[in-house]
Amino acid sequence: MESFRSEIENPIVQKEIIDLEKKIHLFRNGGIDDERFRSLRLARGIYGQRQEGVQMIRIKLPYGKVTSEQLVNITNVSEKYSTGRLHITTRQDIQIHYVSLDRTPELWADLAKDDITLREACGNTVRNITGSELAGIDVNEPFDVTPYAHAMFQYLLRNPICQEMGRKFKISFSSSDEDTALSYLHDLGFIPKIKDGQKGFKVVFGGGLGSQPAHAELLSEFIPVNQIIPTAEGIIRVFDRHGERAKRMKARMKFLVKEIGKDAFLDLVEKEKKAIAFETYEIDTTAFEGAIPEPLLEVPQVTIDDTEAYAAWKKSNVIAQKQKGYYAIGVKVLLGDFYIDKARLLADLIKNYGANELRFSLRQNIVIRNIKEENLPFFYQELAKLDMVALGYNSTADITACPGTDTCNLGIASSTGIAEELEKVIEAEYPQYKNNLEIEIKISGCMNACGQHNMSAIGFQGMSINAGKLVAPALQVLLGGGRLGNGEGRFADKVIKIPSRRGPDALRTILNDYDANGNGQKFLDYYDAKGEKYFYEILKPFADVTNLTEADFVDWGNADNYVKAVGVGECAGVVIDLVATLLFEAKDKLIFANESLEEGKWSDAIYHTYAGFVNGAKALLLSENEKTNNHAGIIDLFDTVFIETKKIELATSFRELVYQINKNEPSEAFAKQYIQEGIAFFETIEKYRAKDLANA
Repeated sequence: MESFRSEIENPIVQKEIIDLEKKIHLFRNGGIDDERFRSLRLARGIYGQRQEGVQMIRIKLPYGKVTSEQLVNITNVSEKYSTGRLHITTRQDIQIHYVSLDRTPELWADLAKDDITLREACGNTVRNITGSELAGIDVNEPFDVTPYAHAMFQYLLRNPICQEMGRKFKISFSSSDEDTALSYLHDLGFIPKIKDGQKGFKVVFGGGLGSQPAHAELLSEFIPVNQIIPTAEGIIRVFDRHGERAKRMKARMKFLVKEIGKDAFLDLVEKEKKAIAFETYEIDTTAFEGAIPEPLLEVPQVTIDDTEAYAAWKKSNVIAQKQKGYYAIGVKVLLGDFYIDKARLLADLIKNYGANELRFSLRQNIVIRNIKEENLPFFYQELAKLDMVALGYNSTADITACPGTDTCNLGIASSTGIAEELEKVIEAEYPQYKNNLEIEIKISGCMNACGQHNMSAIGFQGMSINAGKLVAPALQVLLGGGRLGNGEGRFADKVIKIPSRRGPDALRTILNDYDANGNGQKFLDYYDAKGEKYFYEILKPFADVTNLTEADFVDWGNADNYVKAVGVGECAGVVIDLVATLLFEAKDKLIFANESLEEGKWSDAIYHTYAGFVNGAKALLLSENEKTNNHAGIIDLFDTVFIETKKIELATSFRELVYQINKNEPSEAFAKQYIQEGIAFFETIEKYRAKDLANA
């Protein structure tokens, strides 16, 4: 790892990578327990696979943006450490698979050379901040949200307020009221608005998918752009302190908002304002406001032989930009998977003949931006050579699917296999749906909804179904979900469960019925008019398990009989209950606090100290077999168990000591005082723990 010190310019990243390698060595030698190490690696984008001994690496690409140089770097990393396959996720990340844990520090170092990070791509952190793939070029946008999404990403990356939350936290920025970044199913969603000539955002909060989807609530119809970061920080601080930490299935922020109510939640946010370093945070947008760069090379003039195919492609996959004379090209990517050979050629194409930028979309596609109209024939020709001109971009024929049982520990049934089969059905039998932009089909391999199945017009969720003593792969069919716009959406109804092999026939039945009886209605209007019961009845014959054949016990994309095998999920991180580990972490937090103090980061120093207080208190509570489920509960319980009983004596209550954090502005003087009090507290609990162990 020593070589990284001279190769990486950013000393912070250099330190992180060296630290990761040290932690891997500690883990290999038994110095860190498995649960703690899992939490540590998840926060660095390293995720366990269904296959033992290898890792999935999630590469964090804010709002899906990537340059030619970055894409080439990613392909080189995939070739060197992985299999050469790149997977676009529904959060605009890139995932690569089958990576050795021991090689992850070197992999990260290679990516860092082009300012690409793995940091906080997984785990109980703020995940990749997503954005509309057309942001900055959208004809309907009030202004470009890209600078604001980027500023939010930069501000929250490595921020101590969101390193070890009870659960993951998701943020989106839509480019217009069409809300293509799906604000209503995010912890925080931003939709751009202009009010009295001032830029700002409509903000919604507390949404989420998973097994219990929740629609986000309105926070404000308008928050000025210079207040979005303080607003986000206040909400994250409250979630970090009061969010559930013991019951994983109840730990998303949506459950906290539901439990205490919107008004009580926002009251807590208001009380955090004094602890935040600023009331407004100005965001510099100048780096995003330059003219569109000219291509490096002269774009050759070409003659299109098949003009009919070219016209169909333009109609289906080419999007007019707000910049006159420029167009974006949508590339439909089957299952979100593409390979390094084509990725490298694509990178060369956008660098030499485009504007050196593409974006990955929430629907697992690629958008090439800023192409002059006269250069579209050349791009069509070159993309055709890469087999990247399939029609139906963002249409019904463009199916979203998570990896499912291919690589995910939580996958119950194959989502990629059935997705590929359904796309074949549409291509062969329903080609008209390649022009339908209303009906979306989404598939997840389990209830966690990484494929967003429960917000789509037609959704499928991987399950299993019993047939006597045998178990067959199954799909739950969901209908009636969709994006309504301006922060509003609807979740799909769970209609019926059927064996997976009958999925294609179920889709045929739904589409045939709509074609025959829809009479020009939108699909969601037709679904509402007919009702869930109607669709249950027409799909009911497919649910019969008394007539299963041998083929029904083989999942799509597999050759062997189905075996239900669900591992330990890692998409939410883990709960750590080891006393020694927590004390070690508490000490680490105080070290981080002093480092932040030396760098003049008063707010960070204070929050690291706060985390040290909480970790130390939790450690002692666990040594007494006391149950804790959130930071606020830990603080109160420590007073009850240790201070009120005089097992430990402090100058004040523990609550008063810790909650100085939201009663003082983040000044240098308070940071120094708070850190010293944190160190004194840690020394006190270390002495108590040593005495307790001696008497055990």
